[in-house]
Amino acid sequence: MRWLLVFLLASLIFSGLNGWLRKIGLGRLPGDLSFRWRGRDFHLPLASSLVLSLIAGLIGMLI
Repeated sequence: MRWLLVFLLASLIFSGLNGWLRKIGLGRLPGDLSFRWRGRDFHLPLASSLVLSLIAGLIGMLI
């Protein structure tokens, strides 16, 4: 349950900071899925969420 919460938090952070994070390379990692279905664009940042979760975990350990 704890990892699910961390993953959801990372997804929320990623979607909120999407423009800025794309400039530094997150959102285009291998493992990030983008597809179009019924005229809508969907983006599943799986690899980027994992990277952000690891960074958040490291920051949490330091605090």
